[in-house]
Amino acid sequence: MAERIIFHIDVNNAFLSWTAVYLLKHGYKQDIRKIPAIIGGDEETRHGIVLAKSPIAKKYGVVTAEPIYQARKKCPNLKVFKPNNYEYYQEKSTELMNYLKNYSPDLEQFSIDECFLDMTGTKYLYNNYIDLAYKIKDDIKTKFGYTVNIGIANNKLCAKMASDFEKPDKVHTLFRNEIKEKLWPLPVDDLFMCGKKTSEELHKLHINTIKDLSEASDKLLEKYFQAQGRYLKQSAFGIDESPVITKREERQSISTSKTLSHDETNENKLEEILFSQVEDVTRELREKKLFTKTVSIIYKDNKFRKYSYQETFDNSTNITKEIITKIKEMFKKSYKGEPIRLIGVRLLNLSKEKNIQISLFDKMVNEEQNIQLTIDEINKKFGESVIMPASIKTFIDKNKEK
Repeated sequence: MAERIIFHIDVNNAFLSWTAVYLLKHGYKQDIRKIPAIIGGDEETRHGIVLAKSPIAKKYGVVTAEPIYQARKKCPNLKVFKPNNYEYYQEKSTELMNYLKNYSPDLEQFSIDECFLDMTGTKYLYNNYIDLAYKIKDDIKTKFGYTVNIGIANNKLCAKMASDFEKPDKVHTLFRNEIKEKLWPLPVDDLFMCGKKTSEELHKLHINTIKDLSEASDKLLEKYFQAQGRYLKQSAFGIDESPVITKREERQSISTSKTLSHDETNENKLEEILFSQVEDVTRELREKKLFTKTVSIIYKDNKFRKYSYQETFDNSTNITKEIITKIKEMFKKSYKGEPIRLIGVRLLNLSKEKNIQISLFDKMVNEEQNIQLTIDEINKKFGESVIMPASIKTFIDKNKEK
């Protein structure tokens, strides 16, 4: 099996860079990347925050996500540009992704300004992946007028970490044999998907560097972080098995997601949302007379970083109860404790056949499907969720008792 090679491509200060390119094309006399400038929200309401900053603004101490009025105290001559050119941002994002697909069709867009590119198995096309990364980086700068960072590694986690090492306009690697040298000296705060709350708890336990985390006992991490402890330990060793999920799969899927009104960390609340979403997507699955073999949970945190976790059934199914049971197991394994802004469910690997293995349980499965179809018909006639699967009702009832 070919060794995995993953690129992570990240636009440097995307909103500010793309705004600068737009303004220059339309006659603006200054390159806002070369002056104290930020992209931010509505300053007049005092709710606006810094979304992106120029290198000069950074030298004044301006940081991302701080209130604009606070940034102005640090830099009185700061110029503020609103992020109101979303169509142009999307145009630049699509342009970049289409360009990158020339190198590999296996591309997973992680956010509007970053993606993973699976280069596994292409070594006969590209003799040297580092040289290729520099070519891609330089071509983007020449063709599109802005810079990117590229991280190269054996998995998505390490590729993402590598692209963050030093900015802007850089290429970095973080292969397996470089974990101890490049990853372990970093503070735990820098570990991908280790949120502020988690890093604060780690520091209280005197776990300050990623090396400290790699040496922490499994029992200690499980005690304080439950299921997330295993993820943290694996991440400290640069372990990540998650696949690069391309849009080809998304077209053959049924999905739903919800953007939350506030950052959510309550596991019961997140589970309740997931259960409701499963009810919606499985109803659609049965309406289309389809079955799913693979289910995925999609997360986006409060820093707009997106990740997903998926598992595959032994047998295809369209039964709500079975999928909820699987989702609950997956949530316990995959949720990392960070504040969630968006959460969703995706059903993949769809087919018109059950593809079920012959077993003594076939009759029971058919009976469950007939019950489920009856529930769908009643809900369709009298309104959604007049009748709901017992697993959802039990979960909601338990929360009401608390």
